[in-house]
Amino acid sequence: MKRLKTLRVRFALWTAGLLLVALLLFGLFVYTNMARSLTTTVDETLRPVVIQLTTEVELRGGELIVIENPIEDPEFAQLRDQGFSMRIFNLAGQPVFAYGPYQDLPQPQIDLTITDHSGEFATITDLATQDPVRLFTAPIVQEAGIVGVIQVAQNLKNVRRTLGLLLATLLIGGPLIVLMAGGFGYFLAARALAPIDEIIRTARHISAADLGARLNLPATEDEVGRLAATFDAMLARLEDAFRRERQFTADASHELRTPLAAMRAIIDSTITRQRTPAEYEQAFADLTQETDQMRRLTEGLLQLARNDVTQQPGKFEPLDLSILLKDVVDSLYPLAEDKGLRLIDNVPEKALFLQGDSDGLIRLFVNLLDNAIKYTEQGFVSISAKCNHDKWLTVMIRDTGIGIAPEDIPHIFDRFYRADGSRSKAGIGLGLAIAMNIARAHGGRITVESAVRNGSIFTVHLLAK
Repeated sequence: MKRLKTLRVRFALWTAGLLLVALLLFGLFVYTNMARSLTTTVDETLRPVVIQLTTEVELRGGELIVIENPIEDPEFAQLRDQGFSMRIFNLAGQPVFAYGPYQDLPQPQIDLTITDHSGEFATITDLATQDPVRLFTAPIVQEAGIVGVIQVAQNLKNVRRTLGLLLATLLIGGPLIVLMAGGFGYFLAARALAPIDEIIRTARHISAADLGARLNLPATEDEVGRLAATFDAMLARLEDAFRRERQFTADASHELRTPLAAMRAIIDSTITRQRTPAEYEQAFADLTQETDQMRRLTEGLLQLARNDVTQQPGKFEPLDLSILLKDVVDSLYPLAEDKGLRLIDNVPEKALFLQGDSDGLIRLFVNLLDNAIKYTEQGFVSISAKCNHDKWLTVMIRDTGIGIAPEDIPHIFDRFYRADGSRSKAGIGLGLAIAMNIARAHGGRITVESAVRNGSIFTVHLLAK
Protein backbone atom coordinates (compact mmCIF):
# COMPACT_ATOMS: atom_id res chain seq x y z
CA MET A 1 0.00 0.00 0.00
CA LYS A 2 2.89 2.32 0.77
CA ARG A 3 4.33 1.84 -2.72
CA LEU A 4 1.04 2.97 -4.24
CA LYS A 5 1.64 6.37 -2.67
CA THR A 6 4.97 6.87 -4.42
CA LEU A 7 5.17 9.48 -7.14
CA ARG A 8 6.35 7.03 -9.79
CA VAL A 9 3.42 4.64 -9.19
CA ARG A 10 0.93 7.49 -9.27
CA PHE A 11 2.52 8.81 -12.45
CA ALA A 12 2.27 5.35 -14.05
CA LEU A 13 -1.38 4.96 -12.95
CA TRP A 14 -2.28 8.42 -14.23
CA THR A 15 -0.56 7.69 -17.54
CA ALA A 16 -2.34 4.35 -17.88
CA GLY A 17 -5.70 5.82 -16.83
CA LEU A 18 -5.54 8.75 -19.23
CA LEU A 19 -4.42 6.47 -22.05
CA LEU A 20 -7.26 4.05 -21.26
CA VAL A 21 -9.82 6.84 -21.48
CA ALA A 22 -8.25 8.07 -24.73
CA LEU A 23 -8.26 4.56 -26.21
CA LEU A 24 -11.89 4.01 -25.19
CA LEU A 25 -12.96 7.22 -26.90
CA PHE A 26 -10.77 6.46 -29.91
CA GLY A 27 -12.03 2.86 -30.10
CA LEU A 28 -15.65 4.02 -29.90
CA PHE A 29 -14.99 6.53 -32.66
CA VAL A 30 -13.25 3.97 -34.88
CA TYR A 31 -15.86 1.26 -34.30
CA THR A 32 -18.80 3.60 -34.96
CA ASN A 33 -17.24 5.01 -38.10
CA MET A 34 -16.25 1.56 -39.35
CA ALA A 35 -19.80 0.24 -38.82
CA ARG A 36 -21.24 3.25 -40.64
CA SER A 37 -18.71 2.90 -43.46
CA LEU A 38 -19.35 -0.82 -43.99
CA THR A 39 -23.11 -0.34 -43.91
CA THR A 40 -22.80 2.52 -46.40
CA THR A 41 -20.77 0.23 -48.69
CA VAL A 42 -23.53 -2.37 -48.63
CA ASP A 43 -26.13 0.31 -49.31
CA GLU A 44 -24.14 1.62 -52.25
CA THR A 45 -24.06 -1.92 -53.61
CA LEU A 46 -27.79 -2.55 -53.24
CA ARG A 47 -29.02 0.71 -54.74
CA PRO A 48 -27.51 0.27 -58.24
CA VAL A 49 -28.62 -3.39 -58.26
CA VAL A 50 -32.20 -2.23 -57.70
CA ILE A 51 -31.90 0.28 -60.52
CA GLN A 52 -30.63 -2.43 -62.86
CA LEU A 53 -33.32 -4.91 -61.82
CA THR A 54 -36.16 -2.48 -62.39
CA THR A 55 -35.11 -2.26 -66.05
CA GLU A 56 -35.89 -5.97 -66.37
CA VAL A 57 -39.48 -5.56 -65.13
CA GLU A 58 -42.40 -4.80 -67.50
CA LEU A 59 -46.10 -4.35 -67.09
CA ARG A 60 -47.93 -6.56 -69.63
CA GLY A 61 -51.68 -6.84 -69.57
CA GLY A 62 -51.78 -5.50 -66.08
CA GLU A 63 -49.30 -8.10 -64.88
CA LEU A 64 -45.71 -7.54 -63.78
CA ILE A 65 -43.26 -9.72 -65.68
CA VAL A 66 -39.54 -10.15 -65.07
CA ILE A 67 -37.95 -10.33 -68.51
CA GLU A 68 -34.62 -11.65 -67.32
CA ASN A 69 -33.01 -12.20 -63.95
CA PRO A 70 -29.56 -10.55 -64.16
CA ILE A 71 -28.58 -11.96 -60.77
CA GLU A 72 -27.75 -15.19 -62.53
CA ASP A 73 -24.97 -13.42 -64.44
CA PRO A 74 -21.37 -14.23 -63.36
CA GLU A 75 -20.68 -10.63 -62.37
CA PHE A 76 -23.14 -10.99 -59.50
CA ALA A 77 -21.45 -14.10 -58.12
CA GLN A 78 -20.15 -12.23 -55.06
CA LEU A 79 -23.64 -10.93 -54.29
CA ARG A 80 -25.07 -14.46 -54.53
CA ASP A 81 -22.38 -15.71 -52.15
CA GLN A 82 -23.40 -13.04 -49.67
CA GLY A 83 -27.00 -14.32 -49.63
CA PHE A 84 -28.47 -11.76 -51.98
CA SER A 85 -32.26 -12.03 -52.12
CA MET A 86 -34.92 -10.25 -54.12
CA ARG A 87 -38.71 -10.02 -54.17
CA ILE A 88 -41.00 -8.11 -56.52
CA PHE A 89 -44.55 -7.16 -55.49
CA ASN A 90 -47.41 -5.84 -57.57
CA LEU A 91 -49.56 -2.98 -56.46
CA ALA A 92 -51.82 -5.38 -54.59
CA GLY A 93 -48.90 -6.42 -52.42
CA GLN A 94 -48.65 -9.91 -53.90
CA PRO A 95 -45.20 -11.30 -54.69
CA VAL A 96 -44.73 -11.92 -58.40
CA PHE A 97 -41.06 -12.91 -58.29
CA ALA A 98 -38.65 -14.10 -55.59
CA TYR A 99 -35.01 -15.05 -55.52
CA GLY A 100 -32.50 -15.97 -52.82
CA PRO A 101 -32.53 -17.57 -49.37
CA TYR A 102 -34.40 -14.84 -47.54
CA GLN A 103 -38.06 -15.36 -48.47
CA ASP A 104 -39.66 -14.42 -45.18
CA LEU A 105 -38.73 -10.78 -45.23
CA PRO A 106 -41.34 -8.35 -43.89
CA GLN A 107 -43.90 -6.95 -46.29
CA PRO A 108 -42.77 -3.64 -47.76
CA GLN A 109 -44.21 -0.57 -46.11
CA ILE A 110 -43.81 2.23 -48.63
CA ASP A 111 -46.00 5.09 -49.79
CA LEU A 112 -46.91 4.26 -53.42
CA THR A 113 -48.37 7.69 -54.06
CA ILE A 114 -44.92 9.33 -54.13
CA THR A 115 -43.42 8.68 -57.57
CA ASP A 116 -40.04 10.14 -56.71
CA HIS A 117 -39.59 7.99 -53.63
CA SER A 118 -35.90 7.03 -53.45
CA GLY A 119 -36.42 3.93 -51.32
CA GLU A 120 -35.87 2.96 -47.72
CA PHE A 121 -33.09 1.04 -45.97
CA ALA A 122 -33.53 -1.10 -42.87
CA THR A 123 -31.53 -3.64 -40.92
CA ILE A 124 -33.44 -6.68 -39.69
CA THR A 125 -32.85 -10.22 -38.50
CA ASP A 126 -34.12 -13.01 -40.72
CA LEU A 127 -36.43 -15.22 -38.63
CA ALA A 128 -35.54 -18.42 -40.44
CA THR A 129 -31.75 -18.16 -40.45
CA GLN A 130 -31.24 -15.55 -37.66
CA ASP A 131 -28.86 -13.75 -40.02
CA PRO A 132 -28.49 -9.97 -39.89
CA VAL A 133 -29.87 -8.63 -43.14
CA ARG A 134 -29.70 -5.25 -44.81
CA LEU A 135 -33.00 -4.56 -46.58
CA PHE A 136 -33.73 -2.02 -49.31
CA THR A 137 -37.27 -1.34 -50.51
CA ALA A 138 -38.05 0.91 -53.49
CA PRO A 139 -40.95 1.55 -55.87
CA ILE A 140 -40.79 0.36 -59.52
CA VAL A 141 -41.52 3.45 -61.57
CA GLN A 142 -42.31 3.36 -65.29
CA GLU A 143 -44.05 5.72 -67.70
CA ALA A 144 -47.42 4.73 -66.31
CA GLY A 145 -46.26 5.57 -62.82
CA ILE A 146 -45.59 3.18 -59.95
CA VAL A 147 -46.26 -0.36 -61.13
CA GLY A 148 -44.87 -2.33 -58.19
CA VAL A 149 -42.36 -2.60 -55.40
CA ILE A 150 -38.95 -4.24 -55.38
CA GLN A 151 -37.29 -5.47 -52.26
CA VAL A 152 -33.63 -6.58 -52.14
CA ALA A 153 -31.64 -7.92 -49.21
CA GLN A 154 -28.10 -8.94 -48.41
CA ASN A 155 -26.80 -10.49 -45.22
CA LEU A 156 -24.36 -8.58 -43.07
CA LYS A 157 -22.27 -11.54 -41.95
CA ASN A 158 -19.10 -10.13 -43.45
CA VAL A 159 -19.84 -6.74 -41.95
CA ARG A 160 -20.47 -8.24 -38.53
CA ARG A 161 -17.39 -10.42 -38.86
CA THR A 162 -15.24 -7.42 -39.70
CA LEU A 163 -16.71 -5.42 -36.83
CA GLY A 164 -16.21 -8.37 -34.48
CA LEU A 165 -12.57 -8.63 -35.50
CA LEU A 166 -12.14 -4.89 -34.98
CA LEU A 167 -13.80 -5.08 -31.58
CA ALA A 168 -11.62 -8.01 -30.53
CA THR A 169 -8.53 -6.12 -31.67
CA LEU A 170 -9.56 -3.07 -29.65
CA LEU A 171 -10.46 -5.11 -26.57
CA ILE A 172 -7.21 -7.08 -26.63
CA GLY A 173 -4.83 -4.48 -28.00
CA GLY A 174 -6.15 -1.60 -25.92
CA PRO A 175 -5.43 -3.12 -22.48
CA LEU A 176 -2.05 -4.36 -23.71
CA ILE A 177 -1.16 -0.85 -24.85
CA VAL A 178 -2.38 0.55 -21.52
CA LEU A 179 -0.26 -1.97 -19.58
CA MET A 180 2.78 -1.22 -21.73
CA ALA A 181 2.22 2.52 -21.32
CA GLY A 182 1.86 2.13 -17.54
CA GLY A 183 5.06 0.10 -17.34
CA PHE A 184 6.90 2.51 -19.59
CA GLY A 185 5.54 5.45 -17.57
CA TYR A 186 6.78 3.80 -14.36
CA PHE A 187 10.20 3.27 -15.94
CA LEU A 188 10.40 6.89 -17.11
CA ALA A 189 9.20 8.18 -13.74
CA ALA A 190 11.81 6.04 -11.98
CA ARG A 191 14.54 7.40 -14.24
CA ALA A 192 13.34 10.98 -13.89
CA LEU A 193 12.92 10.77 -10.11
CA ALA A 194 16.17 8.93 -9.41
CA PRO A 195 17.88 12.20 -8.36
CA ILE A 196 15.08 12.78 -5.87
CA ASP A 197 15.78 9.38 -4.29
CA GLU A 198 19.41 10.42 -4.11
CA ILE A 199 18.36 13.68 -2.45
CA ILE A 200 16.32 11.73 0.11
CA ARG A 201 19.20 9.36 0.91
CA THR A 202 21.63 12.25 1.18
CA ALA A 203 19.28 14.27 3.38
CA ARG A 204 18.88 11.31 5.77
CA HIS A 205 22.64 11.15 6.33
CA ILE A 206 23.16 14.88 6.78
CA SER A 207 23.52 16.33 10.24
CA ALA A 208 24.75 19.61 11.64
CA ALA A 209 28.07 17.94 12.37
CA ASP A 210 28.60 16.84 8.77
CA LEU A 211 27.25 19.03 5.99
CA GLY A 212 29.89 18.07 3.46
CA ALA A 213 27.73 15.53 1.59
CA ARG A 214 26.76 16.50 -1.98
CA LEU A 215 24.70 14.86 -4.71
CA ASN A 216 27.18 15.74 -7.48
CA LEU A 217 24.71 14.57 -10.14
CA PRO A 218 25.37 15.29 -13.83
CA ALA A 219 24.16 18.77 -14.73
CA THR A 220 20.90 18.77 -16.69
CA GLU A 221 18.51 21.53 -17.72
CA ASP A 222 15.31 19.79 -16.57
CA GLU A 223 13.43 20.50 -13.35
CA VAL A 224 14.94 17.58 -11.43
CA GLY A 225 18.45 18.56 -12.49
CA ARG A 226 17.85 22.11 -11.33
CA LEU A 227 16.42 20.76 -8.06
CA ALA A 228 19.55 18.67 -7.48
CA ALA A 229 21.79 21.66 -8.25
CA THR A 230 19.71 23.85 -5.92
CA PHE A 231 19.94 21.20 -3.20
CA ASP A 232 23.72 21.09 -3.52
CA ALA A 233 23.88 24.89 -3.43
CA MET A 234 21.64 24.93 -0.34
CA LEU A 235 23.93 22.41 1.38
CA ALA A 236 26.93 24.55 0.51
CA ARG A 237 25.23 27.63 2.00
CA LEU A 238 24.22 25.70 5.11
CA GLU A 239 27.72 24.31 5.52
CA ASP A 240 29.18 27.78 5.17
CA ALA A 241 26.62 29.21 7.60
CA PHE A 242 27.32 26.50 10.18
CA ARG A 243 31.06 26.95 9.69
CA ARG A 244 30.78 30.69 10.21
CA GLU A 245 28.49 30.14 13.20
CA ARG A 246 30.96 27.75 14.82
CA GLN A 247 33.81 30.13 14.04
CA PHE A 248 31.80 33.02 15.39
CA THR A 249 31.01 31.14 18.61
CA ALA A 250 34.65 30.13 19.05
CA ASP A 251 35.89 33.67 18.36
CA ALA A 252 33.26 35.22 20.60
CA SER A 253 34.14 32.91 23.49
CA HIS A 254 37.83 33.68 22.98
CA GLU A 255 37.25 37.44 22.80
CA LEU A 256 35.06 37.39 25.91
CA ARG A 257 37.58 35.26 27.74
CA THR A 258 40.35 37.83 27.18
CA PRO A 259 38.82 40.80 29.10
CA LEU A 260 37.50 38.44 31.76
CA ALA A 261 40.96 36.98 32.26
CA ALA A 262 42.46 40.47 32.39
CA MET A 263 39.88 41.60 34.94
CA ARG A 264 40.51 38.52 37.06
CA ALA A 265 44.28 39.11 36.88
CA ILE A 266 43.87 42.75 37.95
CA ILE A 267 41.65 41.74 40.86
CA ASP A 268 43.91 38.88 41.97
CA SER A 269 46.97 41.10 41.73
CA THR A 270 45.31 43.89 43.69
CA ILE A 271 44.06 41.77 46.60
CA THR A 272 47.27 39.86 47.19
CA ARG A 273 48.53 42.65 49.50
CA GLN A 274 47.70 46.05 50.81
CA ARG A 275 47.91 48.72 48.10
CA THR A 276 48.33 52.45 48.10
CA PRO A 277 45.37 54.64 47.07
CA ALA A 278 47.15 55.43 43.80
CA GLU A 279 47.54 51.73 43.05
CA TYR A 280 43.88 51.07 43.84
CA GLU A 281 42.91 53.97 41.60
CA GLN A 282 45.03 52.53 38.78
CA ALA A 283 43.49 49.09 39.28
CA PHE A 284 40.00 50.56 39.05
CA ALA A 285 40.99 52.46 35.92
CA ASP A 286 42.30 49.24 34.38
CA LEU A 287 39.09 47.42 35.32
CA THR A 288 37.05 50.25 33.79
CA GLN A 289 39.01 49.94 30.56
CA GLU A 290 38.49 46.18 30.42
CA THR A 291 34.81 46.61 31.29
CA ASP A 292 34.38 49.10 28.43
CA GLN A 293 36.12 46.66 26.10
CA MET A 294 33.80 43.88 27.20
CA ARG A 295 30.75 46.15 26.87
CA ARG A 296 31.70 47.12 23.31
CA LEU A 297 32.27 43.48 22.45
CA THR A 298 28.94 42.39 23.93
CA GLU A 299 27.05 45.17 22.16
CA GLY A 300 28.73 44.22 18.88
CA LEU A 301 27.80 40.57 19.32
CA LEU A 302 24.20 41.47 20.12
CA GLN A 303 24.02 43.76 17.10
CA LEU A 304 25.32 41.07 14.76
CA ALA A 305 23.03 38.42 16.26
CA ARG A 306 20.00 40.70 15.91
CA ASN A 307 20.84 41.54 12.30
CA ASP A 308 21.39 37.85 11.46
CA VAL A 309 17.95 36.98 12.79
CA THR A 310 15.90 39.85 11.38
CA GLN A 311 18.01 40.60 8.27
CA GLN A 312 17.25 44.27 9.01
CA PRO A 313 19.00 46.55 11.50
CA GLY A 314 15.79 48.31 12.53
CA LYS A 315 12.73 50.15 11.28
CA PHE A 316 13.11 51.63 7.81
CA GLU A 317 11.82 55.13 7.16
CA PRO A 318 12.54 58.01 4.76
CA LEU A 319 15.86 59.68 5.70
CA ASP A 320 17.96 62.60 4.56
CA LEU A 321 21.47 61.13 4.38
CA SER A 322 23.06 64.60 4.19
CA ILE A 323 21.75 65.60 7.63
CA LEU A 324 22.65 62.23 9.13
CA LEU A 325 26.26 62.38 7.85
CA LYS A 326 26.77 65.95 9.10
CA ASP A 327 25.55 64.90 12.55
CA VAL A 328 28.03 62.00 12.55
CA VAL A 329 30.88 64.33 11.50
CA ASP A 330 30.00 66.82 14.25
CA SER A 331 30.04 64.07 16.87
CA LEU A 332 33.48 62.81 15.82
CA TYR A 333 35.11 66.18 15.24
CA PRO A 334 36.52 66.41 18.79
CA LEU A 335 38.14 62.96 18.41
CA ALA A 336 39.94 64.07 15.25
CA GLU A 337 40.90 67.37 16.81
CA ASP A 338 42.49 65.59 19.80
CA LYS A 339 44.80 63.75 17.37
CA GLY A 340 45.61 66.87 15.44
CA LEU A 341 43.81 65.64 12.30
CA ARG A 342 41.69 67.63 9.89
CA LEU A 343 38.19 66.16 9.54
CA ILE A 344 36.97 67.46 6.18
CA ASP A 345 33.23 67.54 5.54
CA ASN A 346 32.43 67.43 1.80
CA VAL A 347 28.85 66.23 2.25
CA PRO A 348 26.53 68.35 0.05
CA GLU A 349 23.86 70.49 1.60
CA LYS A 350 21.24 69.28 -0.87
CA ALA A 351 19.04 66.40 0.23
CA LEU A 352 20.14 62.81 -0.36
CA PHE A 353 17.06 60.75 0.39
CA LEU A 354 16.82 57.01 1.03
CA GLN A 355 14.78 54.43 2.94
CA GLY A 356 16.75 53.23 5.93
CA ASP A 357 17.24 52.79 9.64
CA SER A 358 18.79 55.91 11.13
CA ASP A 359 20.34 54.12 14.14
CA GLY A 360 21.92 51.47 11.93
CA LEU A 361 23.30 53.99 9.42
CA ILE A 362 24.71 56.18 12.20
CA ARG A 363 26.48 53.12 13.61
CA LEU A 364 27.82 52.24 10.14
CA PHE A 365 29.36 55.67 9.46
CA VAL A 366 30.56 56.15 13.04
CA ASN A 367 32.44 52.83 12.78
CA LEU A 368 34.04 53.78 9.46
CA LEU A 369 35.00 57.32 10.53
CA ASP A 370 36.22 56.12 13.93
CA ASN A 371 38.44 53.53 12.21
CA ALA A 372 39.78 56.16 9.81
CA ILE A 373 40.67 58.50 12.70
CA LYS A 374 42.09 55.68 14.80
CA TYR A 375 44.54 54.50 12.12
CA THR A 376 45.56 57.95 10.86
CA GLU A 377 48.44 59.57 12.75
CA GLN A 378 48.76 62.70 10.65
CA GLY A 379 47.05 64.35 7.71
CA PHE A 380 43.30 64.32 7.25
CA VAL A 381 40.11 62.27 7.14
CA SER A 382 37.47 63.36 4.65
CA ILE A 383 33.90 62.30 3.95
CA SER A 384 31.90 63.05 0.81
CA ALA A 385 28.58 61.89 -0.62
CA LYS A 386 26.74 62.07 -3.92
CA CYS A 387 23.81 60.57 -5.81
CA ASN A 388 24.73 58.80 -9.04
CA HIS A 389 22.58 58.68 -12.13
CA ASP A 390 21.86 54.99 -11.53
CA LYS A 391 19.94 55.80 -8.33
CA TRP A 392 22.80 54.79 -6.03
CA LEU A 393 24.04 56.97 -3.17
CA THR A 394 27.79 56.70 -2.57
CA VAL A 395 29.52 57.88 0.58
CA MET A 396 33.34 57.99 0.38
CA ILE A 397 35.55 58.11 3.50
CA ARG A 398 39.21 58.83 2.72
CA ASP A 399 42.13 58.95 5.13
CA THR A 400 45.92 59.37 5.03
CA GLY A 401 46.53 56.62 7.55
CA ILE A 402 48.67 53.48 7.65
CA GLY A 403 46.63 51.67 4.98
CA ILE A 404 45.79 48.00 4.62
CA ALA A 405 47.93 45.24 3.13
CA PRO A 406 46.50 43.70 -0.09
CA GLU A 407 46.28 40.24 1.49
CA ASP A 408 44.17 41.62 4.36
CA ILE A 409 41.60 43.51 2.29
CA PRO A 410 39.43 40.43 1.41
CA HIS A 411 39.11 39.59 5.13
CA ILE A 412 38.70 42.90 6.92
CA PHE A 413 34.89 42.55 7.00
CA ASP A 414 35.08 39.09 8.63
CA ARG A 415 34.07 38.94 12.26
CA PHE A 416 36.97 39.17 14.73
CA TYR A 417 39.48 39.47 11.89
CA ARG A 418 42.54 41.52 12.75
CA ALA A 419 45.34 42.43 10.43
CA ASP A 420 48.87 43.11 11.63
CA GLY A 421 49.44 44.53 15.08
CA SER A 422 49.50 48.13 13.90
CA ARG A 423 45.81 47.93 12.92
CA SER A 424 44.55 45.77 15.78
CA LYS A 425 45.13 48.06 18.73
CA ALA A 426 42.13 48.94 20.88
CA GLY A 427 39.74 47.09 18.60
CA ILE A 428 37.31 44.21 19.06
CA GLY A 429 37.30 43.05 15.43
CA LEU A 430 33.55 43.61 14.90
CA GLY A 431 33.25 47.21 13.70
CA LEU A 432 33.70 46.55 9.97
CA ALA A 433 31.65 43.34 10.14
CA ILE A 434 28.77 45.29 11.69
CA ALA A 435 29.16 48.06 9.08
CA MET A 436 28.99 45.58 6.20
CA ASN A 437 26.03 43.84 7.80
CA ILE A 438 24.12 47.13 8.03
CA ALA A 439 25.00 48.06 4.44
CA ARG A 440 23.73 44.72 3.15
CA ALA A 441 20.53 45.07 5.15
CA HIS A 442 19.98 48.32 3.22
CA GLY A 443 20.57 46.54 -0.11
CA GLY A 444 24.04 48.03 -0.44
CA ARG A 445 27.71 47.16 -0.01
CA ILE A 446 31.08 48.57 1.06
CA THR A 447 34.18 48.60 -1.15
CA VAL A 448 37.77 49.33 -0.12
CA GLU A 449 40.79 50.77 -1.87
CA SER A 450 43.98 50.89 0.17
CA ALA A 451 47.74 50.56 0.13
CA VAL A 452 50.18 50.29 3.02
CA ARG A 453 51.28 53.75 4.28
CA ASN A 454 49.18 55.44 1.58
CA GLY A 455 45.81 55.63 3.32
CA SER A 456 42.48 54.01 2.58
CA ILE A 457 39.23 54.82 0.82
CA PHE A 458 36.03 53.15 2.09
CA THR A 459 33.06 53.63 -0.24
CA VAL A 460 29.52 52.85 0.95
CA HIS A 461 26.93 52.18 -1.81
CA LEU A 462 23.27 52.59 -0.80
CA LEU A 463 20.07 52.62 -2.83
CA ALA A 464 18.49 56.05 -3.15
CA LYS A 465 14.80 56.49 -2.48
